[in-house]
Amino acid sequence: MSSSSKSRETVNELLAGSVGGAAQVLVGQPLDTIKTRAQVAPKGMFKGPMDILTQTLRKEGFFALYKGMASPLIGVAGVNSLLFAAYGASKRIISPFPHLSLKETALAGSMAGAANAILASPVEMFKVRMQGQYGSPSDQRLSAVFLEMWRTWGLRKGVMRGYWVTVVREIPAYAGFYTAFEFTKRRFQATHGTQLPVWALLSSGACGGIAYWLACYPLDVVKSRVQLRATPPSGTPVQYIAHELREIVREGGARGLFRGLSPSLIRSIPAAASTFAAYELTKEYLEKTTGV
Repeated sequence: MSSSSKSRETVNELLAGSVGGAAQVLVGQPLDTIKTRAQVAPKGMFKGPMDILTQTLRKEGFFALYKGMASPLIGVAGVNSLLFAAYGASKRIISPFPHLSLKETALAGSMAGAANAILASPVEMFKVRMQGQYGSPSDQRLSAVFLEMWRTWGLRKGVMRGYWVTVVREIPAYAGFYTAFEFTKRRFQATHGTQLPVWALLSSGACGGIAYWLACYPLDVVKSRVQLRATPPSGTPVQYIAHELREIVREGGARGLFRGLSPSLIRSIPAAASTFAAYELTKEYLEKTTGV
């Protein structure tokens, strides 16, 4: 493949990734809000995911479920464009052939996840801080949250807070994400051919989304808690991640590591399904249009 073809292919992946990311946010944000509140709410504030949903609707209204959506929606084009482009580039680095083994797919996914954390970390940080507000008069808009974090803590400890735990989360998450997607997609292709129907793409994406959360969920709890704290974590990344894990277990036992998992898994089905379907269909259209 020539350098110009590779460049056009990367552009296609960037554009398709942005479309897939927008679909993910619009479909999955309400359940993501419930997930985040389950992870970070003070102990005893909610009885479970359904109680979070009920109280949020009663006290704050329906659109409270979309709190923090501006951050991922603004940043999602960059985040998902980077993710899918990094995955495509990683596949080309690993092998010159288009069809990778599942082990190679997992490696490419983990490489893409590490690259994705560069943009995912600040987007997640602002989303979590918006979702951690419960409708009081002192709740802040996204712009105010950004200015506060920037002026008080700067780039590394403020805007990029939780970067290293995001990296550690994204590596196994996207290894599982892409491996499950490709495995399911290939099983469908064995019986339906290479041009899969939309329902098969949706099903493959849903399997990828479920694998994503099963591969990384305790680290996601750590990330949310670190990003919501009033002050930045101290010590090395290994130290503060280990400290946070011990605190979670001390406060809620081993079950605390999986607080909010059920809404995450439920959310992952439509969110990841729509992401991959939108990505694959957009990429297919762009390939036909550009010839790459």
